[in-house]
Amino acid sequence: MMNKTASFVRTAIVVLFTCAFILNAQSAKAQNYAVGADLSFMKMAEDNGFIFKEAGQALPCLQIFKDHGYNWIRLRLFHTPDRLPNDLEYTISLAREAKALGLKFLLDYHYSDTWADPGKQFIPKAWEGLDHDELVQAVFEYTKETMIAFRDSGTFPDMVQVGNEISHGMLWPDGKLPDNWDNFAELVQAGINGIHASCGNNPCPEIMIHIDKGGDKQFTEYYFDKLHSYGIKYDIIGQSYYPWWHGNLLQLRECLNFTANAYQKNIILVEVAYNWTPTEYLDSSAPFPESPEGQKEFLEEVNRIVLNIPDNRGCGVFWWEPAVSRRGSRSFFDETGNVLPVISVFDKYMRH
Repeated sequence: MMNKTASFVRTAIVVLFTCAFILNAQSAKAQNYAVGADLSFMKMAEDNGFIFKEAGQALPCLQIFKDHGYNWIRLRLFHTPDRLPNDLEYTISLAREAKALGLKFLLDYHYSDTWADPGKQFIPKAWEGLDHDELVQAVFEYTKETMIAFRDSGTFPDMVQVGNEISHGMLWPDGKLPDNWDNFAELVQAGINGIHASCGNNPCPEIMIHIDKGGDKQFTEYYFDKLHSYGIKYDIIGQSYYPWWHGNLLQLRECLNFTANAYQKNIILVEVAYNWTPTEYLDSSAPFPESPEGQKEFLEEVNRIVLNIPDNRGCGVFWWEPAVSRRGSRSFFDETGNVLPVISVFDKYMRH
């Protein structure tokens, strides 16, 4: 009997230590894991009178996200926008609100006056007519000056992506891929150099390279093999993943796991989204119901895939524009302003 009791006690102690180790590991993972949202339109929505709510109670939008474990904000920066609000002054104002709540800040340079994405990378009007060398210098100076403006305003970014979804290059036609890899590499390096030149006594932000091929292993391999051949130094691989464009969840897992093993870089899904009413899959089968619960299930599954990337290389997930509310949208809020169930996905990881 005594032997059985001693054996039981030893087993219990092992189980307790094992559980403690797992909980500590999960806690450490949670502390370093980016739970983020691109809220670049949030201030515009608030200025236009939209009221964000949880269970019918009006609350500041950022507070709702903070209360549910979100620890990062992503904000885009346009050069000189003529319609959209995302200029330097607006972005600093939003970053200041986020920093005041203790959120970390990912800055998304578009290097354009408007949207830059895989289908378009329009050069800013201020840079039209520049030759390649002049454009490289313009990227360096603009990046350095805007980063210093963030630094001096107390909103220095914690991470910066040099370009947005630059799978096919940036600043077209000069840096358009696949024909102009030499030019493209110099433009990217100029942006990185501008970031480093702005740091002063501050720790320099981590540098992200962001493409839109979350489920495309073949393209991801081609792209980063080529990028690495130019000796460009960066820290984070960012991917976009929208399932109606970027493959199924098995393809996402295959691509991310391959990327971690091949390049030994940390990985963030920096843009993901899913609709809460039927929109994208009207003529085909959706991986999850396009409903509030289906939206939540989608994020839970995507997050599981990122958490299980080899060697703890999966470092976060950002939802794209959850504060833009309209029926059929990818928002976290319904038409009345009430937050949807998807907000609670990270509660079990991040809330204490």
